[in-house]
Amino acid sequence: MIRFKHVHATRQRFGTSTSGTGSRHERGHWPGVELYYPPIKFDPKHNGYESFEEAETRFWRWGATTKANTIIFDLEDGCHLKDESRKLLRKVLPNLQRDDLMVALRINQFRTEEYEKDLQVIADLQDYLHVVVLAKAGEEYGPAEIRDLSSWLVKLSAPLAVEPIIEHPKSLKIVEDLLSYDSVCHVVFGIHDFSKAMGVQITPRRWLEELRIWRDLLLMEARLQGKGVVGGVDPLVGQALMPDLREEEEICRWIETEGDEESRVVYEHACEEAQFGLTGKQVIHPYHIPLCRGAFIPSLSKIADEIELLKRAMDADALIGGAILYKGEMLDPPMFGKALQTLLRAAALGALSETETTFTQQVVDVMPDFAVRENWPYNVIL
Repeated sequence: MIRFKHVHATRQRFGTSTSGTGSRHERGHWPGVELYYPPIKFDPKHNGYESFEEAETRFWRWGATTKANTIIFDLEDGCHLKDESRKLLRKVLPNLQRDDLMVALRINQFRTEEYEKDLQVIADLQDYLHVVVLAKAGEEYGPAEIRDLSSWLVKLSAPLAVEPIIEHPKSLKIVEDLLSYDSVCHVVFGIHDFSKAMGVQITPRRWLEELRIWRDLLLMEARLQGKGVVGGVDPLVGQALMPDLREEEEICRWIETEGDEESRVVYEHACEEAQFGLTGKQVIHPYHIPLCRGAFIPSLSKIADEIELLKRAMDADALIGGAILYKGEMLDPPMFGKALQTLLRAAALGALSETETTFTQQVVDVMPDFAVRENWPYNVIL
């Protein structure tokens, strides 16, 4: 665990209670790769929806074993058999034993009939959930939607975070207010509904560029408040599953030799989103998971290099003031801060070893509070 000295006393920490599923994630743990998972889905092979028993079997085979950082059970647009899906969640979630997996529930739009049913599911399963994802946040009632949902969770004594999905320009216009609530640690950029509301025709290969102006506005507001942004869903699905690879060279080699054009596009999109500081990416297919993990989680060689740089800076007492020559470059505190960000990003995605975590903690401990806050606004990390 990395412990920050500058935890804001006015900010509520989410996920600190324990249940039968083990320790809950703290608010600083990033969403990472968020997999949309339909509890009961349409089966095109049989031209109909799977049975309750088939859905349960599929969950234990694929959902419960996913390598995503977060699994989102979708009760909104991607869910047709909503009541049956809620019944399935009530059965399987109490038996899901995954300390390394955050469980999220995407609920229906605020104050609709289905929304009220979703709240009852949250009340019943609060010990097995970490995040409530609110669809179409703020479109009808503005920031009051987050206020009321957060207040309801407090009354329920459920330490759950709220992830609003920004799916309309009205929501983007009030995003500063949506982000102001302590329950909100990250917001989601719902690119497909957002582009529809704007009347913008996006394409599967160029949507990052086509929506960049609005994504950048969202990123700026989130950064000012120390909150994260989760990236959009790529619709392209390739024909091959990449193994778990951490090094950029290995991933690119796999794409060239065994992957396809769709895999390349998804990976490049995820790399750009990670480069711009997004704290996660939503995906709709298992083939997306290793590609996006490879993009968001710093490589082993990158982590080792940043540790070596920070060791040199600490030896020269230059973390806060000073410069060192490293691999032919003259580097100063802003570059040391970026190196620390890399380690903290890996920690936020659960990808640091015990030794690496110990070293990162040492760096945090020797830096003044203001310097840590400048480099990492996201608060506590597990």
